[in-house]
Amino acid sequence: MDISVISSFFPFLLVGLGIIFLMVFFYYVPFFLWLSAKVSGVKISLIQLFLMRIRNVPPFTIVPAMIEAHKAGLNTITRDELEAHYMAGGHVERVVHALVSASKANIELSFQMATGIDLAGRDVFEAVQMSVNPKVIDTPPVAAVAKDGIQLIAKARVTVRANIRQLVGGAGEDTILARVGEGIVSSIGSSENHKSVLENPDSISKLVLRKGLDAGTAFEILSIDIADIDIGKNIGASLQIDQANADKNIAQAKAEERRAMAVALEQEMKAKAEEARANVIQAEAEVPRAMAEAFRNGNLGIMDYYRMKNIQADTSMRECIANPDGESIGHEPIGK
Repeated sequence: MDISVISSFFPFLLVGLGIIFLMVFFYYVPFFLWLSAKVSGVKISLIQLFLMRIRNVPPFTIVPAMIEAHKAGLNTITRDELEAHYMAGGHVERVVHALVSASKANIELSFQMATGIDLAGRDVFEAVQMSVNPKVIDTPPVAAVAKDGIQLIAKARVTVRANIRQLVGGAGEDTILARVGEGIVSSIGSSENHKSVLENPDSISKLVLRKGLDAGTAFEILSIDIADIDIGKNIGASLQIDQANADKNIAQAKAEERRAMAVALEQEMKAKAEEARANVIQAEAEVPRAMAEAFRNGNLGIMDYYRMKNIQADTSMRECIANPDGESIGHEPIGK
């Protein structure tokens, strides 16, 4: 390539290199940010800004936060503290906003407490806002049964204010809702009848507030208002019906058991009677054989045999007298 051509492009090359140098310089040494800090009264040097870039700490996050804190009169917050909080994974802007808001609202909040709340995963700025402007939480429908067995379905509105000192380690909204629901169930369950609850719904909120449900939580309960109460099912009557049905089923089962036992006993008695009848028939069948054996052995004489026949005839006559329509063995019917 011709030297004259190279020399013609040389000024453009210098300009390009100069632009790249300025971009790199102003990236690592944000001069205009330093100038903004100086104008705002924040003491910080260009070397400190350069070292922030080396430590991978964005100056455009730390310096505006320092300016905001300085303008709000929070001169105790240092650059090192903000950098340490950023490198710990915290939200510097959110913490500074919260400190400024707390200072203006006369809420006691230190930098250590604010950073601790932020690193714990809670929105410290939202907590300060909730301390100034309380939040209303609507509870889901809570069903409870009074002593007369009538079910009531209540809805409540809980007004809470953030408790800054309890944000770290304190329970959240779910715990508040669970405790309020438990208090509503306990209050309705201790009522003699559902009508007294419908007449004085504020008795529920008064009883629930006296329980101190906000203990150990990140909130302070200011008020509990009953928004709506509806009448549900007659649980007492349903339980009585279920109990009556259960008693009826038990009685039917016991009656069926007794009937089955009676049938079994009857069958057993019939079987015993049949067995006894069979034994009698078998014994009668042995009588002629026994008489023959007695004749052969000489244990039965002819007179004994005729005497037995006379007895049988007398027995037959008595049967005919007892049964006029019948016939005796070997005789004419009586009366003919």
